[in-house]
Amino acid sequence: MRLRELELPLPGLAPELAGLRIAHLSDFHLGVPSRGRLAVERAVDWVAAREPDLVLISGDLVARPRGVQLARKLLEELPRVYAVLGNHDYADSRDPFSRPVGEVELGRGTLLSDESVTLDLRGRRVQIVGVDPRTYMRRESRPWELADESADLRILLCHFPRVLDSLPGGVFQLVLAGHMHDGQICLPYPGGKVRFAHPRARYASGVYRRGATTMHVSPGLGTTFVPFRFFARPEATELALHSG
Repeated sequence: MRLRELELPLPGLAPELAGLRIAHLSDFHLGVPSRGRLAVERAVDWVAAREPDLVLISGDLVARPRGVQLARKLLEELPRVYAVLGNHDYADSRDPFSRPVGEVELGRGTLLSDESVTLDLRGRRVQIVGVDPRTYMRRESRPWELADESADLRILLCHFPRVLDSLPGGVFQLVLAGHMHDGQICLPYPGGKVRFAHPRARYASGVYRRGATTMHVSPGLGTTFVPFRFFARPEATELALHSG
């Protein structure tokens, strides 16, 4: 797996927030036999040792009820966790190995379901808005209505990267998403790769920009349908913000 440090420029970032470190994790899919559990455990150890300012998780923590206890245990090892759930947490998928779990008790972590929290970091106000996957899939989600214009940094946490296409310009400076697994099963070719899970995906993995909004899509850590990845390495990412 990959443990990645990524410099992320955000236009207009307050000087006090330059250097803010955010660990972005996604798609644990705990509860099904796969190598994903080892990747999640290694990622948690790495993040805990680095002690970032924030840990944000963009959904699909568990795939079956038996993964809930492990998810809670691992999250207890991390500092200041905020998370949203994904479609697999509610078994809204075609994966035959997924079973409904519903709300996941995060222990010390905070679950954001169409709600927000505002933190004081380095003397600046940082708002995190979390999207409930159920309202998103029903096309009822309006996360921009929760945005606080007075916040110095507004972060949107949503499992689905296509949320970027529906956001009004400039409402959020940073969007964190997952869901795609970077294709999970891929065929490489010179200069790129074919992602079999999402061959036409607009946002598959990495950093995308739309106007004043920057989005990071995590490759995730776990698996669905088959218990392995091919040319789509699991990744835990630490984003170091700076003004750009």
